[in-house]
Amino acid sequence: MPSEFVKVTVDTLAFAVQQGELEVLLVKRKHEPFKSFWALPGGFVLDSDKSLEDAASRELVEETNISNVYLEQLYTFGDTGRDPRGRVITVAYLALLRQEGLELRASTDASGVAWWPLKELPPLAFDHEKMITYGAQRLKYKIEYSPAAFKLLPQKFTLRDLQTVYESVIGKSIDNRNFRKKFLSSGVLQELDETSQEGSYRPARLYSFSEEDFEKLPDRPVFVF
Repeated sequence: MPSEFVKVTVDTLAFAVQQGELEVLLVKRKHEPFKSFWALPGGFVLDSDKSLEDAASRELVEETNISNVYLEQLYTFGDTGRDPRGRVITVAYLALLRQEGLELRASTDASGVAWWPLKELPPLAFDHEKMITYGAQRLKYKIEYSPAAFKLLPQKFTLRDLQTVYESVIGKSIDNRNFRKKFLSSGVLQELDETSQEGSYRPARLYSFSEEDFEKLPDRPVFVF
């Protein structure tokens, strides 16, 4: 007979790109275990939650004030010893966001909320460092074959903006000419009759991503650099 019930939690890995850095959203825990440690927003699944995704959305709103975002189930972590409260299995979700316009606010079980660059993470609660490493690696693969990178961009963007997102996620510089050639020939970008002033440089052409054209492609493009 089992000595205890297995508990289920949900955690959300919310990524964004800011000033050329891939960042993850963290909350500061208000209670034990790991009081005052930073952690991924999440918590226990409640009887009132109709689904695991509903639980993840609820926890994200309660702890960060972020709502109405697309969540994609990422992975399930269930190693023994990952939570000092007993055997706890967590279902991790992935969210790709833009920081502009978000009004972060900590509440319920969180005493703080902030974006942290992946290169400067603080000591984390539970096995959340392992989870973030896994999520960042999955995101790196995901932008090679899906439109995931465009979820980290505004609706209108420059090719420089797009390249910055890719370089931030994959963690290396990309040849400028090769990058532009590959995307301009892919058929997934719509050139707009608008420009954006990028610092002291000349105005740069703005583009938008066409999901409709992406879905019509006979073969999915592979954006590997």
